[in-house]
Amino acid sequence: MKRKDYYYKKAKKEKYRSRASYKLKQLNKKFRIIKFGNNVLDLGAAPGGWTQVAREIVGEKGLVIAVDLKKIKNFEWENVYTIQGDFTKKETLNKIKEICREFDVIISDASPNISGIWNIDHFKSIELCEEVLRIADMFLKPQGNLLVKVFQGKETTKFINKVKNRFKYVKITKPKASRKESAEIYVIAKKFKSE
Repeated sequence: MKRKDYYYKKAKKEKYRSRASYKLKQLNKKFRIIKFGNNVLDLGAAPGGWTQVAREIVGEKGLVIAVDLKKIKNFEWENVYTIQGDFTKKETLNKIKEICREFDVIISDASPNISGIWNIDHFKSIELCEEVLRIADMFLKPQGNLLVKVFQGKETTKFINKVKNRFKYVKITKPKASRKESAEIYVIAKKFKSE
């Protein structure tokens, strides 16, 4: 629990909306997924911890769109947009398109509603990841990058192979800010091979 407290307190002190902010900071430092000036789509973004970090990296020249079922409190930056909606639904994707049609990076820390029944949660997580991959097919620029959280389980390898078919570079990792006992891992995929 000590680690949780560390990142939780750090987030409060540094005015991040969630401890998850540090996961993205650590992942981006190591893998350079997001760069200055990028257009970033953040799926499953509430409360907006990843969105804040993405905006810090892209600066004024970039753009960040944050999407979640829950309402995300607005940000003070003009180049950050929030959309309340289900990213698996067409109307939400249309709202994204109205703002931006192509992204350099898609990130997703989305988590299914946890039932506590491991197999169900794992399958739901995979379903969400499949949706993120489908959205990448629609919105990601050639050579673009993807970062997606997935719960480990028997379908994980199959999902990672699908990612490998679409990207030249794929890495599986777990940042320090992830809780040790958590089954989440992060898939980093770079250099999207567009059709």
